[in-house]
Order: sequence, then C-alpha cells, then structure tokens
Amino acid sequence: MRVLGVDPGLTRCGVGVVEGVAGRPLTMLGVGVVRTPADAELGLRLVAIEQGIERWLDEHRPEFVAVERVFSQHNVRTVMGTAQASAIAMLCASRRGIPVALHTPSEVKAAVTGSGRADKAQVGAMVTRLLRLDAPPKPADAADALALAICHIWRAPAHNRLQQAVAAHRTVHAPKGRTA
Repeated sequence: MRVLGVDPGLTRCGVGVVEGVAGRPLTMLGVGVVRTPADAELGLRLVAIEQGIERWLDEHRPEFVAVERVFSQHNVRTVMGTAQASAIAMLCASRRGIPVALHTPSEVKAAVTGSGRADKAQVGAMVTRLLRLDAPPKPADAADALALAICHIWRAPAHNRLQQAVAAHRTVHAPKGRTA
C-alpha cells in the first residue's frame, strides 16, 4: 500500500509518501514541505498548495491519502488556515478518485509512538526508527506527514474490516426490497 500523508498548513504543508503493509518494514519514498509566503494573498497560497500536492500525486501515485483531521484550537486563524489546506489536499485526491482518510493528531501519535500525548520530538524519533532513516525529517511538518502515512498503513486493515462488517450488517438488516 502506498500512502501520501499530508500535515496541512498554509505556511508549511508537510507531505510524505510511505509504502508497505502492516506488520512488515515500511519504506519512505519521499518527504518534503509545500511552502507558501505568509504575506501572500490567501487565494494564491491555496493555489500554491494545490500545485504542490498535485506534483506529489503525479510523482508518487499513492493509493490512499491520509490527512490530519483538523481539530479546534485556541487560535481560530490557525484552525482556518489548517482547514483550508486540508480541504485542498482532500480535493486533489478526490478529483483523482484516490480515497482520503482523516486521522486525529492523537490517533497518529498513539499509532507511531504508543502514546496519544507524544511530543513532536518523540514522533520524529519514532518515524526515523520505523523508516530506518539516518535523521529525523525536518521540519516537524514533514515528519508528521510521514507519521500520518504510517498510521494509515497500520490502521487501514482494521478500518477496512470494520467498513465491510458495517456494509454486511446493512445488507442483512435492510428492509425488504432495499439494499444498503
């Protein structure tokens, strides 16, 4: 499974591609950051993020895109920028028919480090170890994007089984004459 992880942000949007399956060693195929100038007009920044993500999709051809789920923070301006960048990533993937999964920060931290309260340094250290890298990816947004991809690879089998069970339940319990 090949996953593009996206850590959304207006100034720095982390991107990372990981390939592998749960229970086996994973391989990093690429990592980086799509940057936009903080003083640029919002629309131009969103276009730059779209173009950057499209380049990553063209180059790496992921089967899934994993995006950090936006959650409420104290700074509304930061949340808005993160949500806008997140929407761009989801749009780019959906336009190509690539499934998108949203993962919360605590879910990603728990999957990668074992603790949903891990700090950025712990996430970076575990990403480095799990992908057998020489050093943690910089900046932290890049490491977080890889962590999102790893989280999705590890959690996708269980998530897929759950979706199949729900679909089967709906089919079995659908009113007569209707399915799902």
